[in-house]
Amino acid sequence: MHRRSFLRLGAGLAVGVPLAAVLAGCSADDPLAEQAKAGDNKNYIAGDGSVTEYAASERGEPVRLTGTLFDGTEVSAADWAGDVVVLNFWYAACAPCRKEAPDLVELHETYAPEGARFYGVNIRDEAETAQAFERNFAIPYPSFEDRNGGVLLAMTSFVPPQAVPTTLVLDREGRVAARILGLADKGTLKTLIADALAA
Repeated sequence: MHRRSFLRLGAGLAVGVPLAAVLAGCSADDPLAEQAKAGDNKNYIAGDGSVTEYAASERGEPVRLTGTLFDGTEVSAADWAGDVVVLNFWYAACAPCRKEAPDLVELHETYAPEGARFYGVNIRDEAETAQAFERNFAIPYPSFEDRNGGVLLAMTSFVPPQAVPTTLVLDREGRVAARILGLADKGTLKTLIADALAA
């Protein structure tokens, strides 16, 4: 197995750890499950900021998904052939989503001119709520309206249904190259996007 997993330590530092160790830790004490059982009404389950990179030889088939943006445009993963794509799963009441939004805007401004496409995947909100969030944070890229869960279902192998935010980077062949589970560290995501563009 050639996946690399990282756990963030301190202020955005990342260290490589064996994937088996990460999985073993999850089986003993699953932080997502513990949050789900806590009943603290915070309205989201936060990922732990862990990052998984998938080696090119381990990425499998290109993702297959279709969905509708809030403006009514139909989008298919087939439209992204040859491009690096960043998919950020979010909704307006999610505190970590709000915290990472300015960084995603800045990364879009940096990498969209180099050919990276950015899409949000909003899993809960009505159009008015989502659009208010986008205006507030000056989000320049579109989002899927995914209350029916179509995009989320297509990506369920990589995105735990209750772990939002989650950010995926797809390579130029449409395969998942990396995942950040939880709040995206800006420097880490920048590296993942740059690596995908350079490949």
